[in-house]
Amino acid sequence: MNTQRSLYLIGGEDDEQALFLLHGDNDICRLSCSYRGKLIEAEAADFFDALCKIRRQLWDDGLIPFCYGASMNVYPSGMARDMGKGLKAYKLTEGQHTSIVDLVDIFAEGPDVVPAPVEIQQRFWEDWLASVRESAS
Repeated sequence: MNTQRSLYLIGGEDDEQALFLLHGDNDICRLSCSYRGKLIEAEAADFFDALCKIRRQLWDDGLIPFCYGASMNVYPSGMARDMGKGLKAYKLTEGQHTSIVDLVDIFAEGPDVVPAPVEIQQRFWEDWLASVRESAS
């Protein structure tokens, strides 16, 4: 698999974009990001994790890619990570379980993307997990 995606960068110049190149084989997901004459590369077990690694470095320049994979309320399930290489993730609503209609491409964009740093997204996911457990009891 060799795919490229162009994403807008929040915090950059008007209409500033980065080019993401996805390279995947059976074991490793490789992601590279070109922007402002710079290149960031990451390897991980899935593309969501690789995107998180790149997002942490983009954050150093005050940038967040505008995509579902960088949205506060989006996070992949274990199955999406294992079987789909983390290319799909669920839009999360506090207190509600996810369904197939909540599944989105992490490199897609939409009007409901809420750009956030990795740590805020992680915290939202943890809070969502707790809210789903509470609603089940």
